[in-house]
Amino acid sequence: MKTAIKVIVVVIVVSVAGYAAWRWWTSPRQVKVVFKTAPVTKGMLQATVSATGTLEPRDVVDVGAQVSGRIAFFGKDAAGHQVDYDSPVRKGTVLAQIDPSLYAANVESDKAALAEARANVEVARANLQQDQAAYQDARADWRRAKKLGPNSVSLSASQYDAYKSTYDQAQAKVQVGVASVDQARMAVRAAQAKLDYDTVLLHYCTITSPVKGVVIDRRVEIGETVASSFNTPSLFLLAEDLSKIQIWLSVNEADIGRVRPGDPVTFTVYAFPNRQFHGVVSQVRLNATMVQNVVTYTVVVDTNNPGGELLPYLTAQADILVAQRKNVLMVPNAALRWVPRSSEILAGREAKPSPSAPAAGKSPMAPGAPGGVHRPTGTVWIPDGGYVRPLTVQLGLANDYQTEIFSPTLKPGTRVVVGERQARSRAPSASNPFIPHPFARHKKST
Repeated sequence: MKTAIKVIVVVIVVSVAGYAAWRWWTSPRQVKVVFKTAPVTKGMLQATVSATGTLEPRDVVDVGAQVSGRIAFFGKDAAGHQVDYDSPVRKGTVLAQIDPSLYAANVESDKAALAEARANVEVARANLQQDQAAYQDARADWRRAKKLGPNSVSLSASQYDAYKSTYDQAQAKVQVGVASVDQARMAVRAAQAKLDYDTVLLHYCTITSPVKGVVIDRRVEIGETVASSFNTPSLFLLAEDLSKIQIWLSVNEADIGRVRPGDPVTFTVYAFPNRQFHGVVSQVRLNATMVQNVVTYTVVVDTNNPGGELLPYLTAQADILVAQRKNVLMVPNAALRWVPRSSEILAGREAKPSPSAPAAGKSPMAPGAPGGVHRPTGTVWIPDGGYVRPLTVQLGLANDYQTEIFSPTLKPGTRVVVGERQARSRAPSASNPFIPHPFARHKKST
């Protein structure tokens, strides 16, 4: 009997405890909205366009070979060492020598051919003089024959015809001699041209630097054979002046309309993450590129590099300053994006714009804006107790974080809503005397 009573008591206690726990978990919770605010500030607002690019030498010369052959040796740089990567070179410094044996042999052959051609000119001239002498004799005989006539006592008709034929042949031979001299002279010119051509090719065997600069890349080795055909083989890549360098930035088409030559630029490189460098936009190139339907334009930025710390082809993260305003009111962009629920708006307490501020939704004229600049409008929300009230403002310059506003009502330090959070609490419930409290402290009865 006692055991059954104990079981009944335990069942009752467990049931009451379970019911109390269920009521506690299912009891309604009170939801309290807490507005997150930020102050209106006054100061300088800068709008920038961010882009990524690569550092490029300002003046790069690709030195190639105009003749084919084997690389015999490299020259000496300005420091007296063999030309290699990073070698400083002067204008005219020998970078490499291609084996000139074949080209030198061609030059010697051309010299001999030129001498032979000049000798042929002299032979042609001598033959012409002989032909001219024979022509003079034939002409004299022919003149006498013409005076005597073909039927004279001392000159037969056959002799008369022979003098005439000899004269004509001598005259034609002189013309042939003149042509032979001209031909020999043309042969001399051709031989001279061939000699000049092969001499230039021989000169091309010596690869020299066309500028003063630094060797960025050496693309051949001693003993390697280069073949010059339709495409000139590249041997060396020279940077003319690394104290001045450029950045080629890829700017998205959505931002390119705001970038202008002369805009200041700040940038960083991974090699010096804690340093900031400065430059100026020098060129906005018109040739766009499209990669995966994304159109970008190349913006060239000039920067000084007196210490040579900025190396070619480093990746640069740049911010182009496209606009800035001083002493302007600013609010966080979140304040213009946030929209309250209708239950959070304080009815009948909307902020009234001044007569100089047009109603929301229209394109207002900025107060004090010279020339009557029309600006778009936006709405910020001012906390008022547990509610908010709207205020229409005019919008100006904006960046990724803040927006310039024009309002005769807002002052620096005025707080505007940028978001909200919900604080949830449980509704108080009546205590149940049957719920055990094992950790409660009980007063001793007196």
